[in-house]
Amino acid sequence: MIKVICIGKIKEKYLEELIEDYKKRIEKYTKFEIIELKEGKSLKEEADNILSRITSKDYVIACDINGKTLDSLSLAENIEKAFISYSNVVFIIGSSEGLDERVLEKANLKLSFSKFTMPHGLFRGVLLEQIYRSLKINNNETYHK
Repeated sequence: MIKVICIGKIKEKYLEELIEDYKKRIEKYTKFEIIELKEGKSLKEEADNILSRITSKDYVIACDINGKTLDSLSLAENIEKAFISYSNVVFIIGSSEGLDERVLEKANLKLSFSKFTMPHGLFRGVLLEQIYRSLKINNNETYHK
């Protein structure tokens, strides 16, 4: 199963539609869940909420501007390898303040998509597209280029 744990809800209809489209595409390959959490009064509160939803069966990928940058093939490889030892791959998207250090320490991989600042809804759509792309690559299906 792949999960995306994120702080905040999507407010824009066009982004909801984008996310829903990729969610349906991903679900053709694996169970998939988006867990939306409320913004906390502090990063600590958000971290407590995030960490309560992570288990030892989860391979955790924290989306962090200071993380490692990968190309699509490398992300697909990371996801494929993660499923060898873990039941779930969990992506975490923090609030506009980022992620608490405790969440980053829990991560198996800290992943940066760019040094750009992006609206959270748009980033969520980009993340889902890359997850879908990874699943297509791992199933040897055309889409990647």
